[in-house]
Amino acid sequence: MKKILKIEKIAVFILVMVVALSSCTKDLDITPQDDQDLLGEDFFQDETSYKRLLAGVYGNLSLTGVDGAGSSNIQGLDAGTSQFGRVLLYLQTLSADQMIWSYENDPGTREIQRNIWNEADPILLGMYGRTHVTIAFANNFLRETTDAKLSERNVSDATKTAVQQFRAEARLLRAMSYYYMMDLFGQANFTTEEDAINAPPRAYNRQQLFDYVEAELKAIEADLPAPRANEHGRADQAVAWMILSKIYLNAEVYIGEAKYTECIDYCKKIIGGGFSLASNYLHNFMADNDTNSAANEIIFPLISDGIYTQNYGPTTVMINGSVGSIEGNGSSLGVSPAGWGGALRLRKQFVELFEPSIYNNDTRNTIISQGRSKEITDISNQDQGYILAKYSNLTSTGAAGSDVSLTFADTDFPLFRLADVYLMYIEAHLRGGSGAEPTDAVNYINAIRTRANNPQNNLTLSDLNLDFILDERARELHWEAHRRQDLIRFGKFTGGSYNWVWKGNGSNGISIPATRRLYPIPSASLASNPNLTQNEGY
Repeated sequence: MKKILKIEKIAVFILVMVVALSSCTKDLDITPQDDQDLLGEDFFQDETSYKRLLAGVYGNLSLTGVDGAGSSNIQGLDAGTSQFGRVLLYLQTLSADQMIWSYENDPGTREIQRNIWNEADPILLGMYGRTHVTIAFANNFLRETTDAKLSERNVSDATKTAVQQFRAEARLLRAMSYYYMMDLFGQANFTTEEDAINAPPRAYNRQQLFDYVEAELKAIEADLPAPRANEHGRADQAVAWMILSKIYLNAEVYIGEAKYTECIDYCKKIIGGGFSLASNYLHNFMADNDTNSAANEIIFPLISDGIYTQNYGPTTVMINGSVGSIEGNGSSLGVSPAGWGGALRLRKQFVELFEPSIYNNDTRNTIISQGRSKEITDISNQDQGYILAKYSNLTSTGAAGSDVSLTFADTDFPLFRLADVYLMYIEAHLRGGSGAEPTDAVNYINAIRTRANNPQNNLTLSDLNLDFILDERARELHWEAHRRQDLIRFGKFTGGSYNWVWKGNGSNGISIPATRRLYPIPSASLASNPNLTQNEGY
């Protein structure tokens, strides 16, 4: 059971949902399913309420509603199309060259994985809405924790000091939300705690979002705990540095300006923060990845608990979905034997990155191919295509997860981890950034490969080039919600220089226009905020 996710968090998530959603409908273009009044002052008589209120902001990253895994607090969106980690996985991974979802009658999935989405896609609305809910929750927390409010309530000095850190964490979660809006949509409804409740939101473009995220994360750095000094599942300085590293690595895409030196600077901060690679690659994707050796590598997880935070989030989806229709291998993954009957399979372009003579015994290669064809000519045929066994609901000692139904995973989703930082450091160096040590770059790639039991773990600087790093990112970070962003940065997501099966709705893949590097603004959001404009090509 995850320390920060006991019943306290669930109860407060309900309270925060009531407050934020009842006060921000216009901002989000959503209709909350609870129209109760705002929390009264009685709630704040107990000074532990501030931490509980913050827990509710974090809770929105895992939960979708208050009536179990299938509930949604956003009317018109079900739990499957509005859970933050799941829709992020769909938009960053299902849209690219690693994953296929068998059941295309699930709303929005067909369009995402064939790259034929439009502004009515419910998965896009789910991401846009859920992320703005986090922003609204954070804004509400900040409104309730001003110096003036704390003084009015005669809050103790000790609590005031704690609240200063809590406020930094809320601001970080808000900045992270704007980062994802910048990356996926290039625009966002922009509000802070300074805006009046239900005031018409501004629309920020990519440059404005970039500038805001950069400035906000730097402004809160001193108020955040040092790396690895916070409770499990809560943010610290390393999380802020990670988001900064990400925006700098992708700055040419976002704002047309190279910031690879800045990326290296922040990667070095993270590397110096006391993290280390898990002793076993697969520990990162197991039910006890909060306590096994992965706890040293994972910088920020999306919490999952099979009892207290049941949801249809990314790890529950990927573990159940990885159970093959032929193999029925659920028991080996810690879920029911049949799982979801072959919901997820692999596109062949990803499979071919694990060339057998080099990667057959690589621990990152969990591909199951026996009795299967590599080709997927019919997406609805679950028996076609190889399957993957990367994620598991078993602990590192072989124990099953806590959910007795063997459905909901205890496995946290590793949103950010150290191996990614190593690879960003190397890439930024290869792209001309200053400040990296070539010997460190070589050591980092060899450390990743040594940990993976790969025989090619004696690489030299001459072996490293951008194409190699792109492929190595796929081998190391597949199904971790990075691939679309990576392919865009390398100029291979749109156009026809690199095609994968079912790209652009072609069985062998076809070119897609450059405008698909951004998703469209959901039509419902456009209708609610005239300051937003539709992205080109939609």
